[in-house]
Formats: sequence, structure tokens, C-alpha cells
Amino acid sequence: MLIKTVKPGDLRESAVTPESVYLSRRRFMGGMAGLGAGLALLGPGLASADGNAETIGDDAPEWLADKLREARLGVVTPDDPEQDRLTPFRDASTYNNFYEFGPDKSDPARLAHRLQTAPWSVVIDGEVNNGGRMDLEEIARPSQFEERIYRLRCVEGWSMVIPWLGIPLAEVIRRADPTSRAHYVRFETLVDPEQMPGQRSVFSAIDWPYVEGLRLDEAMHPLTLLAMGMYGRELPNQNGAPLRLVVPWKYGFKSIKSIVRISLVEEQPMNTWQQIAPDEYGFYANVNPDVDHPRWSQATERRLPNTLFRPNIIKTQLFNGYADEVASLYAGLDLRTHY
Repeated sequence: MLIKTVKPGDLRESAVTPESVYLSRRRFMGGMAGLGAGLALLGPGLASADGNAETIGDDAPEWLADKLREARLGVVTPDDPEQDRLTPFRDASTYNNFYEFGPDKSDPARLAHRLQTAPWSVVIDGEVNNGGRMDLEEIARPSQFEERIYRLRCVEGWSMVIPWLGIPLAEVIRRADPTSRAHYVRFETLVDPEQMPGQRSVFSAIDWPYVEGLRLDEAMHPLTLLAMGMYGRELPNQNGAPLRLVVPWKYGFKSIKSIVRISLVEEQPMNTWQQIAPDEYGFYANVNPDVDHPRWSQATERRLPNTLFRPNIIKTQLFNGYADEVASLYAGLDLRTHY
């Protein structure tokens, strides 16, 4: 697999998507496949694919629209030009787990429109010297937005390929200036039952807020992203607007949505699914085809879109294909114990 951070010196005329492809914003992956090495450079452009979003979004704040337009391509992961084709926007935005809106895959797209995402603020606290409540714009302003084309692998066995837009989490943490006692990062999502009907359900097993966590070195890894957009536009509510975590080598439930608190802490936090079913969901949640879920195999995945006659079943890769970049983080750990 190719994982490449784009630098100005890497730009060559032969490696740039043709202007017609860039302007149409509908044949991104076609241009990508034609590059042999699998790397398409859009410069200050936006990725799209057939059936994907066409605009940044009429309701995007001006500052966010500017950030999205100026985004640079950061990392792409096309291993197989056909297999790793971008998931169409309509699939990525209508097939979601976001239990704050309900347990069904269609609930977020059906109900998340009521969520008010502006203004939005995030509390950064804990073992930091420069914490406090910050507006989303304040968090984003110092950083260059990057487009990251990542695989997304759900623990349930389905997967997508999504072009996210956002900023490295490491930049936010560095600005918060962690103390020597900061060893983990704990995240919380919004609690607002009036806007999030899933939080009102008496059948929910979740003790809100939804909580996730990373080791500090995982949070500081260059691949870890705070996403505020996808497919060249603002992040849809059902995908975790206005701020979500993306950790591409971990199962999707680690990528917490609608974040309102980021805490630097000394002790390993208990994440939501680990609390609900610790024998099924561990703290690490690294994609691993050799460690099955107690109720199903993790050796393969169903890449979306798919149909009954074209199930699109592919082999799952260790660390979701990012082993060269992240395996060293877990040297010496038994991945069956630290699942």
C-alpha cells in the first residue's frame, strides 16, 4: 500500500489530475487509477466521485468554506485502483452508525438534520497548560486543511473509502501543551436528547455521553485526523458534524462524532463500547483479521457499495492496510490480548 504525504517538490505535471477532471469533480478515482503508482495530486482541490456531493454546502460558515476550498491533498491510500475506489457520497452519507440518532443505519440521515452545529465549541482540558473552551473556528484557524483519502472499516464487517477534510489531531494537542502526566486522550460527544432522539430511547444501552480514547502516541500519529469535511464539502450531520475523529487503522467506532470535549488524562479511559461489552470491544480496536469478534469473523469485509449479486467481499488487512505506518506503536503487545 502507498501512504504518501504530499510535498510541494512532489508535484509534477504528469501527476496532476487533468483540468477537466478537476472541474467536473466526478472522475477523481478514474484519474487516480491512471497514475500507475496510485497517487493523484489535486493541489488546492477537492475530491469527488460519481454520485458524490457537488458543493461545499449552502449552510457552511464562511470560514469553513474557505478552509475547504484551500485544502491540500495530504495522504492517499489507493492499494487497488478498483477495490479502493471512492465510496459514492450517497452511500457514505446514508449508511451510518450514529446511535445518538437511533440504532438503524438509516436513522442518522433521517433524523440528524435537526442538529444545530453552529455555533460549536469544544472544551480542551485535563493535563494541559493551554486549555479552555474554544470555538471550532479557533481550533481550525491555525492549521492548513488537508484532504485524506482513507479506508473506513466497521467492526460489523463493512467498509468504505472516504475523502475526509480536516486537520491533524497532533496540531491541536501540541497547541494545548500537554503536561508530563498526559498519557491518553479522552473524547466526548454532545449530549442533547432534544436534538438527538436516540439519547431519549429507553432501549439504549449507552450511558451518555459517548466516550472514546486513544493513547497519546496514537493521537499524535500523523494519520490521526480531526475531520470537519468530506467529499469536498462540510461534514454532514449524520457523519459526525461538525467535528469527528478519524483513525484509519482502527475500527470505525473509535472515530467518535460531534465532539464537544477533548481531555488529556493520565489513566486509560473506559470507552463506551468497552464499558457495554468488554469481552467484545477492547480499548485499542485495531483492525485485525486474525482476531475475530466473538460473534463473527473479521477475516473479510463487505466493501460498500455492494448488492446481493455483487457482494464485493474483500480480505481485511492488518491495521486496515496501514501496518507499515502504525505497527511500531504496538511493538511488544499481544494483539489478541490488547484488542
